[in-house]
Amino acid sequence: MPENENRSIEVEEQQEDLGRIEISPEVIEVIASLAAVEVVGVSDMHGHFASGMVEKLSGRNYRKGVKVDLNDDGITIDVQLTMNYGVSIPDVAGRVQENIAQALKRMTALDVHEINIHVVGIHFQHKDSNISEG
Repeated sequence: MPENENRSIEVEEQQEDLGRIEISPEVIEVIASLAAVEVVGVSDMHGHFASGMVEKLSGRNYRKGVKVDLNDDGITIDVQLTMNYGVSIPDVAGRVQENIAQALKRMTALDVHEINIHVVGIHFQHKDSNISEG
């Protein structure tokens, strides 16, 4: 397990007398994953074998396909996703980056250093071959 998985991100204190706010990287992963699948043209998030097994055993895995790295430069997010056939990959990927950045800014007040999109598959829509006879 990478050393930064147990770290949390401290949000700038708004009022010093109330204490501090920390956000877990897992929360950022969930927000980024949900923001990515909201974009039209994204078919699904792509995870690895372990995340697939967790999803099968426990239901939905909202962190699937997202990796957050906390480093000296800031927050780096890597997103692996499958897109629908026929969409403009650069356009959809750009909208995913924008949607993730806006969602994180709105929900956590955090700025992200990088959002890297990795398109790992294409989803083909299959036409329904069931023709009802009348």
